[in-house]
Amino acid sequence: MIAHIFADRCIGCDACVSACPTHVLDPGPGGVPVVARLDQCQTCFMCELYCEADAIYVAADQTEPESVDIAAIASSGELGSLRRGYRWRDGMSEANSLDQFWRLGPLLREGADIAANRYRDRHAGKGED
Repeated sequence: MIAHIFADRCIGCDACVSACPTHVLDPGPGGVPVVARLDQCQTCFMCELYCEADAIYVAADQTEPESVDIAAIASSGELGSLRRGYRWRDGMSEANSLDQFWRLGPLLREGADIAANRYRDRHAGKGED
């Protein structure tokens, strides 16, 4: 789940707000987005992927919010590693960024699976679906 937005790194572009498929983030005061609906987070990493400022950290736990050491994450070099790993925006101009959209397929599929599993786990034993 999304674990932290580094306000000191955020450039206020709201790309993460726009990219989130489940509307977890809202524009916030001073341009820094706020986590408004954490329970809707699919752990799809789209917010982290679209953050060109490397200001978002999504923790690996898909079912519960995770306590993280913010200072350790900031100094680890981990911020932006997903974006770099997917080579998102690596040498691309705005004009051809959509040409790289195919790279998101596995990430989006994983997010959908996570959401389905979380829903199943939360509703297990609560009657018929």
